[in-house]
Amino acid sequence: MPDASVGNTLLSVRDLHAWYGESHILHGVEFNVQQGEVVTLLGRNGAGKTTTLKAIMGMVGKRTGSVHYEDRETIGLPSNRIARLGIAFCPEERGIFASLDVEENLLLPPAVRPGGLSVDAIFDLFPNLRERLRSQGTKLSGGEQQMLAIARALVRDPKIILLDEPFEGLAPSIVRYLVSACRELAAAGQTIVLVEQNIAATLALAQRVYMLNNGHIVHEGPAQEIRAQPEVLQRHLGV
Repeated sequence: MPDASVGNTLLSVRDLHAWYGESHILHGVEFNVQQGEVVTLLGRNGAGKTTTLKAIMGMVGKRTGSVHYEDRETIGLPSNRIARLGIAFCPEERGIFASLDVEENLLLPPAVRPGGLSVDAIFDLFPNLRERLRSQGTKLSGGEQQMLAIARALVRDPKIILLDEPFEGLAPSIVRYLVSACRELAAAGQTIVLVEQNIAATLALAQRVYMLNNGHIVHEGPAQEIRAQPEVLQRHLGV
C-alpha cells in the first residue's frame, strides 16, 4: 500500500467530455484527486457520475479532454493500458465470475500489475471471504460479492480504486462494515474515487465532494462543509 499521507495530485481531470453514440453525456467535467484521499461524486440519477468513472477508464465510445494520471496523459489509451497503470474500476454490477469460487475470483484475471495485498491481508480486511473461500460467486450475498469485487482490485496493487455504487441494495449493517473497511484502506493510503447514492455513508467516508448535474460539476467542497450545509445538498440533489 502507498504511504498513508495525502500527497500530490494523482489524477487530474480537465474539460472531460464523453458520449454514448450521439448522446453527449459529460460537458467539461473537471476535478482533482490527491494521493491518499477519498473523493466522491454526488448527483441525481443520470447526472453523469458513472459515465465519469467509465470515461476515466476509457470505457465510453468517445471522450475528449484530459485525464492526467501521475506523469502521463491517458485520454488516448485503451482500458487495459489504463488498468496496467494502476487505476482499478469496480462497476456497480461488481463483475465477479459467478461460476468460480472466492479463491478463484481472487486469482483471475491475471494480475495486471505486480504487488498488491496478499490473499491473507484480504482476508484480514474481509474475514467473511475467508469463511466463504470455496463458495461460488452465485452463493455469496450482495455484501460478500461487493467485498470480493473490492478485494479483486486490491490484489492488483491499484493506486486509485474507482467504486461505482458499492453500497447499492445492501443492508445498513453491511454498508457500515464496508465504510469501515474503506476507511481502513484510506488510512493506509489507498486513493478512492466513489460514486454512491447513499449520501450519509458517502459523506462519512469521503474527504472531498464534487456534485454533478447534467454532466457538469456544479459544486465542490470538503465533505465536512457539505455535512454542515444541508441546504447545499437540497439545492443540487433535492434531498
